[in-house]
Amino acid sequence: MQESRLFKILYYLLSQGHATAPELAEELEVSVRTIYRDIDALSSAGIPLFTESGRNGGIYLLDTFTLDRVILSKEEKQEVLTALQSIHAAPDMEPSPVLSKLSALFQMQSDTWLEVDYTRWGDKQSDKIKFDSLKSAILQRRCVKISYVSSYAQTTERIIHPLKLLYKGRAWYLKAFCTNRQQFRLFRLNRILHLEILNENFPYRSFPETDKSSPSEYEQQVTLCFPQEMAYRVYDEFAPEQITLQEDGTLLASARMPVDNWLIGFLLSFGPDVTVLSPADLKKDLAEQARLTYEKNKLSGELSAS
Repeated sequence: MQESRLFKILYYLLSQGHATAPELAEELEVSVRTIYRDIDALSSAGIPLFTESGRNGGIYLLDTFTLDRVILSKEEKQEVLTALQSIHAAPDMEPSPVLSKLSALFQMQSDTWLEVDYTRWGDKQSDKIKFDSLKSAILQRRCVKISYVSSYAQTTERIIHPLKLLYKGRAWYLKAFCTNRQQFRLFRLNRILHLEILNENFPYRSFPETDKSSPSEYEQQVTLCFPQEMAYRVYDEFAPEQITLQEDGTLLASARMPVDNWLIGFLLSFGPDVTVLSPADLKKDLAEQARLTYEKNKLSGELSAS
């Protein structure tokens, strides 16, 4: 227990630069007296600690102090190397000397048990350029002008403040502040047709975290029914806790989802192998879109035959 606490004190001082005894006591939930005993133990072990009195005083580590490589276990070293491998699977990441340097420092090779590829099938170059440009704009806090296709098939020009790239649900998204709407927005990278990094900078602001207890106003509870032969796709698209296997082999999937044109297109990809149970408006819109698709393709076929 004390050994674990000593390492926590060491890590805290390395990350924060210095700390007071009461601050460490509060952080580790022990008494100030215990902290002073731990500091004595670290000093006795050869850790170069020193204290300064006064208003801005506290406990410090010498700037030249570094952690020895043996402080990490073999499993922890492997986790570090694996994390670096997965980071460099992002579209714009080139091979980095950091991975080879750490492998040499740890005196071990990174096992290639994990392979991650975030890029789409097909030509990867356009995705790489887009990803690299947005990464640069985020780090430099530069405004970006984008041409964006919404889920309602509308193409608009927007000026945004790019804040963070997010990979979720098999797609890349951009967390940003949209100056046109004066709201925080989530943009899907595939729908950004064109982007231009502007010379104007923007002040830093954090993207608000989603409150899972307060669902988005754009989301509705959607309940769908699929035949058993669609199980492979249902389990691809929905979490196990969202799926109920019926006695007759059919599957019910229920989840909160944005009810928009994207969802209708997604459901149409199942053809006749999906039944919308709720909401009623989605069932009606899906049927109408299927009818229009049928009429359009039927007409095209008749014209070709003639």
